Amino acid sequence: MPKTPTAAKPPRHGSARAPRRARAMAAPQAERFLHLLAAGNPAPETELLYSDPFTLLVAVVLSAQTTDAAVNKCTPSLFAAAPTPAAMAALGAEGIAPHIRRIGLWQAKARNVAALAAQLVAEHGGAVPGERAALEALPGVGRKTANVVLNVAFGEATMAVDTHIFRLGNRTGLAPGRTPRAVEDGILRKCPPALLRDAHHWLILHGRYICKARAPECWRCPAAAECNYRDKVPAPAG
Repeated sequence: MPKTPTAAKPPRHGSARAPRRARAMAAPQAERFLHLLAAGNPAPETELLYSDPFTLLVAVVLSAQTTDAAVNKCTPSLFAAAPTPAAMAALGAEGIAPHIRRIGLWQAKARNVAALAAQLVAEHGGAVPGERAALEALPGVGRKTANVVLNVAFGEATMAVDTHIFRLGNRTGLAPGRTPRAVEDGILRKCPPALLRDAHHWLILHGRYICKARAPECWRCPAAAECNYRDKVPAPAG
């Protein structure tokens, strides 16, 4: 008789949609965890290339389900062709598309960027608004994108939860939650106000380069002593 196929084992360290969840940190432990991350990177910055709030907004919209590195390969030519909302609206989706074909969902993103540029011109005098409601009313802009723009361009202490922070919040116990909003709210409750603006960058960069999805490099983690993840990965032999 044919063997009954066995269900695939879940990834050892969790997945993007179902990250491993550790015991939740109390606020004092969360603060110590963040201070340890901060010590190695006291002035963190976004890795997206931009020159002003508009180019930042476009870059963040393009980065959805795409790496910052891939976006950075596309935006120099796009911003050279259309550096302002008026120029981008005039370029239109058909003119934007050739610049961004190398990134995921490029067709929908071309339409959104053209539409948001036109809306900025029509409703905001060509300026990027610094209010959440106005940002989230733009095509292609959700809560995460608005949080990034408010944080980076306007200096607000917001927490944009991407796949890296969602995974890290659960895996480390910093702010376990079933949804990005739950993780965001958990971090906001535990993070001291003085650390909050930079915490967005510390956590994204830590998740991108050390607390990776498939194989976290726990032996390199500066905050391992305060992390509640039980299956920490030791340094490779040799």
